[in-house]
Formats: sequence, structure tokens, C-alpha cells
Amino acid sequence: MALYRVKVYISYREGILDPQGVAVEKAAHSLGFEKVSNVRVGKFITMNVEAESEEEVKKEIEEMAKRFLVNPVIEEYSYEIEEVK
Repeated sequence: MALYRVKVYISYREGILDPQGVAVEKAAHSLGFEKVSNVRVGKFITMNVEAESEEEVKKEIEEMAKRFLVNPVIEEYSYEIEEVK
């Protein structure tokens, strides 16, 4: 078995209002950062997964995303997998 480090990025789908993103953008503007726009705030999850292969890890992550990590109606996700040496 190998150990894999997984990074999961979750954000609102395009077209879904992101109230935290709006608040961050307004704060940036009020502090003089006028060039900031289209701020989106999401979730970042890291985890270690023991598996026989990277393909097995992908299946685990996809299943977790479907079952409890992501609300597919309003969120989208991506992930990175790297073997821990």
C-alpha cells in the first residue's frame, strides 16, 4: 500500500451568488485594492489516503465528493493527488 496526499478544491458553480466572495471584494476595495474583482471563496481540504494505486484514490475521492463533500447543485470541485514518499 502507498500513501497519497490529496488536495480537494471546492467552490460555488459559476452563476451562483458567493456572499463571502462579495464581502472580501468589498473589503479589498475599501482598503484601496481597487483592481480586485470577481472574488470567489471556497473550501480547501487536504487528506492522506492509503491505497494500492492512484486510480483507487481517484475512486475514493469521487465517491466522497458525491456522498458528502460537495453539494453538486451549487458547488464544483477539483482535486490533486500526489504520492507521499
